[in-house]
Formats: sequence, C-alpha cells, structure tokens
Amino acid sequence: MANLAHEPGQPAHAALDDLWQRYQRCRSSTERICQPLEIEDYVIQSMPDVSPPKWHLAHVTWFFEAFLLTPFLPGYRPLNKAYDHLFNSYYETHGQPFPRPRRGLLSRPGVADIYRYRAHVDQAMGELLSQPGERAAEVARRAELGIQHEQQHQELLLMDIKHILAQNPLHPVYRTDLRSPPQSTPDRPHWHPYQGGVKEVGHAGAGFAFDCETPRHREYIEDFRLADRLVSNGEYLSFMADGGYARPELWLSDGWALIQQAGWHAPLYWQREDGFWHEMTLGGLRPLDLAAPVCHISFYEADAYARWAGARLPSEAEWELAASDRPITGNLLESDFLQPVALSEPAARPAQLFGDVWEWTASAYRPYPGFKPLEGSLGEYNGKFMSGQMVLRGGSCATPASHLRASYRNFFQPAARWPFAGVRLAKEI
Repeated sequence: MANLAHEPGQPAHAALDDLWQRYQRCRSSTERICQPLEIEDYVIQSMPDVSPPKWHLAHVTWFFEAFLLTPFLPGYRPLNKAYDHLFNSYYETHGQPFPRPRRGLLSRPGVADIYRYRAHVDQAMGELLSQPGERAAEVARRAELGIQHEQQHQELLLMDIKHILAQNPLHPVYRTDLRSPPQSTPDRPHWHPYQGGVKEVGHAGAGFAFDCETPRHREYIEDFRLADRLVSNGEYLSFMADGGYARPELWLSDGWALIQQAGWHAPLYWQREDGFWHEMTLGGLRPLDLAAPVCHISFYEADAYARWAGARLPSEAEWELAASDRPITGNLLESDFLQPVALSEPAARPAQLFGDVWEWTASAYRPYPGFKPLEGSLGEYNGKFMSGQMVLRGGSCATPASHLRASYRNFFQPAARWPFAGVRLAKEI
C-alpha cells in the first residue's frame, strides 16, 4: 500500500480533513445503495458466495473498528464485543471468523442494530481522524485502505443484491429510476496493434494501490492486437447458436465438466420468455439488449467464446499496456445504469476499457516478482488468495470511478458468474 499520509507540501491536518470528508461520502454512498431494499432483502444469502446486505454494512464497519479504532483510539469501547466474531470475514490472525456460508442464518443483530453500529463507529472515526496522535501517518494509511475496502463492498453489495432478487420468480425491481440504456448498433470489432518488448507493469507513482499491484516490475510482452470494444450480447448469441455450449473442443477440461454438471447453456440471468431472450437486471427483467456487452459469464465461458471466435483472452500485462495512458472514464457506478450498456456515440479506441464489465484475462492471480504483503493481519487482505483465481481488469458498471486505476487487479475463481464480468478479445500479430 502506498504512503498516503499526505501529499508532499500538504499539511498533515489538511490531508486528514480531506480523508474525513471522503470517509463520510463513502459511508453515505454505501447506505444509499441499501435504501431501495425491503427489510426482508437485508437478510437473504442466496448462495455461499453471496453475503446478506446487512452483513456487508456491518463488515465494512468492523474493518474500521478492528484495524483503526481498537489499536489507535484511546478508550474506545465497542458497541458489542460479539461483533468482532460475527463480522470478521477471513482474518484468521485477528480472531475466529464466523463461517461464510452461514451468514444468512443470523437474523440478529437486526438491520436497525447494524445501522446503530455504523453510527457508533462513524462517531469514533471522526474523533480519531481529528486527533490521530503520534501515529497519524499509519492512521491515514489504514483509513485510506478502509475507504477503498468499503468501495469494493459497494460493488459486492450490488452484485449480491442482484443475485438475491434474481432468485425470486416475481422478478422484483431493485430500482425503478435507473437510467435507460442508449440504443445503438455496434460496428464490427476492429483490432488495435500494440508493440511489445520489455514493459513496466504494476502500480507506479503517488496515490493508493493495493499491495497485490506492487512492486512495479518488468515483463516481456510480444506484439499483439486488442479488440477495440467488448464482446456484445448479440455476438455471444451467435456463439450459442453455433453450439458453443455443446462443443467440447472449445472448452478447457474443468470448464466442460462444470457446464455438464451445472447445465449451463447461457450466461447467468438470461431467460427465455415468449420465444425471446430476456435478462434479469437491477431494473427488473428486460429484453436482451443485443448491442450491450455480454455480462455474467465465467472465465471458462469467456475462454470458450474466444476460441470459437478465433482469438484469445488478453494477458493482464497486455491489458495494462493498452490502458496505462487512458483516462478513468466509462460506464461506472456514477453513470447510474447499473448495467452494461452499448456505446451510444463514437469513442476513443479501444473503447470500454474502464467500466461496463470486468474483463477476464488469461492471467492467473499470482504475486508479482518481489511481492510482499502488508504486515500483520492486513497481510491477509490479498496475498492468501493467490491460488486458483484468475485476474480481471477494468472495472464495471458498479465500480466507483475513484476506486480504479490501470494497475488494479481484481480476481475471482474461474467458475464465478455473479460478478459483472465479460470479455474482450486479443490476437497475435
């Protein structure tokens, strides 16, 4: 994690004041995400990977309590000592986490109790950031990490809410006031060439980065081409129509076994209604937008599609090379579609590098050369997951814009489909 105590030449108290303002905005944003929910929605766990919304609200609060208030605020008293067990996600060196698959069994504490917990911690965080003491630099670093952590959970909240509501045959609508997607017909994809060679990869310069984005290092990249946009729903339908889910030669062995066992024949949330494909969205069940980027596919599906299309998935180094000089703009959380949308007007090419969907890469989530996790329990944040996961890049329609950068490494297991994940193609030159 980068040194974020304050920018050079900026007084430490000014940096902490800014941090407090951003902390408040972040906490308010999380609660706004939950405002449309019915009280019953807060407690559902629709599968082991999904957490009830009230658990997300409590866990991000626990993070500030466990790693800032308890060690750094003299005289701090927890609202309820049992919360340290209930809302610890996976920090084994901190304590004993409550089992993830059983989070949906906790009817108590109730939703009102969770919001009281948030208010209790917010008040104490205000005290800590106004008088951080001799450890001001460490308080600032951990507070920044806590804000970034809560932003991750804002996206997870929307992913989980969508999965929860999608289990209901009534097709409940999360929000009726989401922006309407633009109407567009995508051009055929074009291919942008990139010159390879020895390139630097990883976080560089000032500002926040997770430890897994470091250290910056050199990698050799062959010349390659990258598609100028994401794969669309219409293109993915062509893959399906050509027997994509019934052709074992297109699939990795684990992927083929999985789709046979699970009975997959289309992306998650796609449904046939009256002879036409529809898609469950946070705005309810909608006719499938053929021009929008395909979403909610696993790594296995993305890889099979790429083979069918005569292409491949990009490596994460290739993706970062293409995105390194591009602004962080696109269909992100602030766009308020909460759904991948088609390009409505000509854009700089390649387009959609940030936002819409996380893009599966061909790269396993492994440590960079010289990687060192953070010290203490915070070292469990990323490093312990560097096995059996694949890297995704670019952010999605549910990612806060201030949370992204070109070096950001998201990761999921290759079978995961509930993230906002899609595909961009690459080819050799």
